[in-house]
Amino acid sequence: MDIIVLDGYCLNHGDLSWEPFERLGTVVCYDRTPYGDIISRMGNASVMITNKCNIDRNIVDSLPNLKYIGVLATGYNNVDTEYCREKGVAVTNVPSYSTESVVQAVFGLMLELYSGLAVHAESVKKGDWCKAPDFCYYLGSLRELHGKTLGIVGYGAIGRRIAEVAAAFGMRVIVNTRTPSRYPEKGFVYVGLEELFSESDIITLNCPLTRDNAEMINKDTVSLMKKSALIINTARGGLINDADLAEALNSGRIAGAALDVLSKEPADKQNPLLYAKNAVITPHIAWATVEARSRLMQSAAENLEAFLAGKLMNRV
Repeated sequence: MDIIVLDGYCLNHGDLSWEPFERLGTVVCYDRTPYGDIISRMGNASVMITNKCNIDRNIVDSLPNLKYIGVLATGYNNVDTEYCREKGVAVTNVPSYSTESVVQAVFGLMLELYSGLAVHAESVKKGDWCKAPDFCYYLGSLRELHGKTLGIVGYGAIGRRIAEVAAAFGMRVIVNTRTPSRYPEKGFVYVGLEELFSESDIITLNCPLTRDNAEMINKDTVSLMKKSALIINTARGGLINDADLAEALNSGRIAGAALDVLSKEPADKQNPLLYAKNAVITPHIAWATVEARSRLMQSAAENLEAFLAGKLMNRV
């Protein structure tokens, strides 16, 4: 059985092994596959493994032997799952593999905005400390997380873990979720979005992108926030209106933002957030620790193994 990996580079830069898949068939791995090459590269193979390739009706109709699409991610909006279901093509994803990695990134971004560790370290390397008249100096006001109100939008595995870590920092936690009845309260309260935006010192977005919440961060919702508020986004760039957030940062309407995702990726040079004040931007790496990628590799292979055995595992 041929297993075609269309875009394996993001998962495996060479520091992991495809062995979990190689046990199941003959693996042909491409670092990246342009849309126009998907059909020719798949050939007669029945198993497709992809992360972000756009798998639409045209692709599915052009691959009559296709039986299985394994998505190397939690999100699967790049695959027309409804049409795949109609055509009898199984689609699986890998939930929860990156929880600890993303939570670590969320707090790393928070701490960077509050403590400016990278900014200060770079200043020291430039020789500023050597020229300082005092034993220390600080670039702007440093702040601590203890006692601050953290608003978590989305309360899946990542949101729940963020709440636990925030409690360890001594933060007050408020949560907005579509399904509050699924989770008992643990020292925090469920609130509406308007209340969360107005009360939070830090807002972290950890929800999936849907038609209902697209660009939920915009000039109207920003107007509800404290001037000292920070926004953290490690979920999906489409949750934010880039121009509105950039304007809010440049005008001082809010204090800062730390973003691991943008509305277009790779980043568009015209995106105003790249040049906005008090914006920390990382290149969609919150998920990408070696531990998380190893879990992703293993879980994705287990999904395929279950499918081959006639079982359902993480089918979407």
